[in-house]
Amino acid sequence: MINSNPKLRHIAILVSDPEKSATFFESAFGMQRVGNARRGIYVSDGVMNVALLRVNPEKGESIGVFHFGMWVDDLDQAEEQAKSAGATYLKGRPDSPNSFYEAKYQDHDGIVFDMTHKGWAGAVKEPTATN
Repeated sequence: MINSNPKLRHIAILVSDPEKSATFFESAFGMQRVGNARRGIYVSDGVMNVALLRVNPEKGESIGVFHFGMWVDDLDQAEEQAKSAGATYLKGRPDSPNSFYEAKYQDHDGIVFDMTHKGWAGAVKEPTATN
């Protein structure tokens, strides 16, 4: 069974200076700051959440797209579907039914992606004219 209605609602970008990048996203695209990440800043256009994360070259990271995130209805069902398609589970599960979390996976090419049924700050799963 195909997981109903998954939506791309998150992208993480590795940047040299999260503050400077957030200011750029605000000025260039009219995005708004919606929160802080452990190593950066979240901005949003009201539908998509973009994490601007400080690059860590010591961990072999380089500036650019880091991962993307899918908002799903049922994480267990989506995980089963993704694994059937060749994804590998990496980490992340809830500590309690009310906790926010995202589970991390990678595809057959090693591209990392998150899945959550809770969403991301500043993102909405189903945009409407009033969002």
